Amino acid sequence: VQLQASGGGLVQTGGSLRLSCAASGRTFSSVSMGWFRQTPGKEREFVAAVSWNGGRTDYADSVKGRFTISRDNMKNTVYLQMNSLKPEDTAVYYCAAVVGRYYNSERNAYSGTYDYWGQGTQVTVSS
Repeated sequence: VQLQASGGGLVQTGGSLRLSCAASGRTFSSVSMGWFRQTPGKEREFVAAVSWNGGRTDYADSVKGRFTISRDNMKNTVYLQMNSLKPEDTAVYYCAAVVGRYYNSERNAYSGTYDYWGQGTQVTVSS
């Protein structure tokens, strides 16, 4: 699976961005997807995950109520809608894919679960 993330940029506090991650190379509907983020000197942290059919989603506590993960299996794309952005949301955001339709909230929040990663897109929130 090849993943291409896009949609990052510079936004003011309280603003919104929508990240996209386009997948190719494998049947998209057979993979679960996740978004993670990383800042310099810190480990990559979980943001959100979605099951293969979009029926289950999970979020980090820090983004619940502000971020929404979704997917369009016809377009082989997963999205991360980010609203009410805060300076602490500033990071490089990565999309990731894990092959198989099994989905478990704890498992899919762990970066080591994922088989494939996109290149990352920078999100910067100014105060």
